[in-house]
Amino acid sequence: MKNHMLIINTGGTFNKYYDPIQGELYVDSGAEALESLASKWMCSFEIISIIGKDSLEMTGQDRLELLATIHQSRYHKILIVHGTDTMDLTAAYLADADLEKRIVLTGAMTPYSIDPVEATANLASAYGFLTGGSREGVYIAMHGLIDTHDKLYKDRKEGRFKRRG
Repeated sequence: MKNHMLIINTGGTFNKYYDPIQGELYVDSGAEALESLASKWMCSFEIISIIGKDSLEMTGQDRLELLATIHQSRYHKILIVHGTDTMDLTAAYLADADLEKRIVLTGAMTPYSIDPVEATANLASAYGFLTGGSREGVYIAMHGLIDTHDKLYKDRKEGRFKRRG
């Protein structure tokens, strides 16, 4: 298969850009940041964009759309770019669906368009984890940590993900 992995772009801070006229950050509903990275990487993957929201705005219907997209996909390895505020909720929702796939959620606390370092590091970690193993399940890859969805959480006081316990 030419493309051995699916990347699903749902929006989130990873994809935000600053509009200097409005003076606000907006979610790019396309995949400009991912396409920029893909043009530089020697990797094979397919990118699709769905939802296009900040994760705080995601609804149950959005998560159902994500689940349906994953379920209908021919890919076994799926990377999801997601907002960090509700990444854990979406990961738990997908884990409850008992999909027979290897899924990793990642994102960024700072938009790629403002500072690409964190977003690139998180995406690269998630990509490497997916390509390096075959164990099914739902994982989170953030800030140098990669583990099952129930073992990592966002520490809002410190502004980074940590391991539980």
